[in-house]
Amino acid sequence: MNELHAIIGLGNPGARYEATRHNAGFWLLEALARECGVSLREQRKFLGNYAKTTLEGRDIHLLAPTTLMNHSGQSIGALCKFFKLSPEQLLVVHDELDLLPGVARFKQGGGHGGHNGLRDTISALGNSRDFHRLRLGIGHPGSAAQVVNYVLSAPGKAERRAIDEAIEASLEQLPLAVKGDWARAMNHLHSARD
Repeated sequence: MNELHAIIGLGNPGARYEATRHNAGFWLLEALARECGVSLREQRKFLGNYAKTTLEGRDIHLLAPTTLMNHSGQSIGALCKFFKLSPEQLLVVHDELDLLPGVARFKQGGGHGGHNGLRDTISALGNSRDFHRLRLGIGHPGSAAQVVNYVLSAPGKAERRAIDEAIEASLEQLPLAVKGDWARAMNHLHSARD
């Protein structure tokens, strides 16, 4: 049973990036913080905005790195070192080009799939890929050459609504994930969006 101790949303800090697809991880973390009645506040020792909350009777660390996306690992590494967390105790929430808007998937382990935030996280965790991920679909622009502009631009209204619905569906399954019941969390989330 891999119980969660930290939920980390990936994104880029600052107003310029706030509404961009690459910030889907931040969107979920902010929604979770609101639901839990806590505020993410700057915590310099973690190079990010941080809050502690309780889910399913357990203390859970919430973190939104304020490094740029490509350096997310610095923030995640600092949190893990301070609280002595292992990769298996983390859930990293990120945007996913290979899933359509409105689709969300839990996954454990695997590569970075070209996602620089995941690449840096893997590196910061001593090349461990054993952390859990929550992949929030943003769709693909169709060409690799367009990916950078695509992830750094805002989704249309219908797309954003679909992503927000996927975030809501994900939040409903987080209690199961926190308890380490990944099979049921995956089953419920994946069947809810198919």
